[in-house]
Amino acid sequence: MNKVETPYTDVVSDTAIPAKRDVKSLMQGVKALIKIGIVNSNLIPVIAGFWLAIYIYGLTFSEHVGTLIMTLIGSGLVIAGGAILNNWYDVDIDPKMSRTKSRPTVTGLFSLRAVLIAGIVTTVIGLGVLLLFTTVYAALFAFIGWFVYVVLYTMWTKRKYTLNTIVGCFSGAMPPLIGWYAIYPELHVVPVGLFLIMFIWQTPHFLALAMKKADEYKEAGVPMLPVVYGFNMTKRQIIVYVACLLPLPFLLSSLGTTFVVIATALNIGWFILAVTGLFIKDDLKWANRIFIYSLNYLVILFPMMIIVTLPIFN
Repeated sequence: MNKVETPYTDVVSDTAIPAKRDVKSLMQGVKALIKIGIVNSNLIPVIAGFWLAIYIYGLTFSEHVGTLIMTLIGSGLVIAGGAILNNWYDVDIDPKMSRTKSRPTVTGLFSLRAVLIAGIVTTVIGLGVLLLFTTVYAALFAFIGWFVYVVLYTMWTKRKYTLNTIVGCFSGAMPPLIGWYAIYPELHVVPVGLFLIMFIWQTPHFLALAMKKADEYKEAGVPMLPVVYGFNMTKRQIIVYVACLLPLPFLLSSLGTTFVVIATALNIGWFILAVTGLFIKDDLKWANRIFIYSLNYLVILFPMMIIVTLPIFN
């Protein structure tokens, strides 16, 4: 389908609602278009990666504040650009899901051509900022994340394979690498650990969401694991991935014993919760608990990396 040339009325379903164009609705539409929540949540690992590079190599934070600002602006724009293009491409299936049917591409608040242009321009500007004001490596990891999310996930695997979740995880694991390599572009075990945590964390997070929204994914024709193979298989996969998180805090032992202990406790708690899925009857209630735990896990873990490495604690 040529999403630029196809008329809007031929792309969306009858669930589309008339678009208002007052200032408030436009601002809300922009936030939805760039997926502001996803942008903000991805900037937390960027900051963590950036700060840990400064901490590990004994650099002075005050001398690199400008670089941090440029890193956040650049990476935020690239992430937003990918989200915009995801909205543009998924306009035909978004009306079929309750959590996406009010997106501005569905309601007609913005034309598809304008959304496409905005996505490309936002991405290019973001990559340019990273390339000019940080390092080539930071820009490269940002581009890899964008390419995997937009092309390999959104345009290719999302509608064809249950492994689409794994493909998307590569994109979601790039933010801490962008932050680290923006300040110190050399290989180290810490960015490897950050990448693995982000990569593995995403699968149980999104599989739990897929269980909650299984009927909608089925209606939209998206082959998520619980839709194709059922809840029992999905629950076993969640347990496996959460178990894979258990040894990862030890890759970040340079952050101190406090971090390792708290991170391990979070992992054990999540693993126990995951295992209960084998015995619980209310699968959706369990999936919601896994989803909520995964959100809290990320909110606690990455800020904690920064807190335990602050000068006051060292």
